[in-house]
Amino acid sequence: MPVLKKILCAIDLSEQSESVAEYAVMLARLADASIVAVYAAPTLTQYTGFHVPPNTIDNFVGEIVSGAEKSMSEFVAQHFAGVDARGVVVVGYAAEEILAVAEKEQVDLIVMGTRGRKGIDLILFGSVAEKVVKNAACPVVTIRPTDGEEE
Repeated sequence: MPVLKKILCAIDLSEQSESVAEYAVMLARLADASIVAVYAAPTLTQYTGFHVPPNTIDNFVGEIVSGAEKSMSEFVAQHFAGVDARGVVVVGYAAEEILAVAEKEQVDLIVMGTRGRKGIDLILFGSVAEKVVKNAACPVVTIRPTDGEEE
């Protein structure tokens, strides 16, 4: 029988993150599991070819990470109260970073949202959730945005 001890909750700190967190908390309470909340900040390395000094990009990413760590701390305190949870901010492509943290932490389940992209947006930008579902070593629960949360 599968055992659920650790849940990775991938969030992007948008409005939808609240409903994703609610599902992760519900599952953690039912299974007496802990939660690792993960936010992946972008690297911006794709802009180094535009004659922007790398140290400027690194400084900007550093500021993004500092802000994300503060926001993550506040989010975890507000939305994961009553469960064993901690937040992690990583830098890189979201799907790859989520999968890397899931492997490192040896999680039993990933809970994440979908952005609700359709048509050409999905073709151009792809789906982080789809890449995680296809490549995760553990089960993945995806939460679709409600009408008020879609982009």
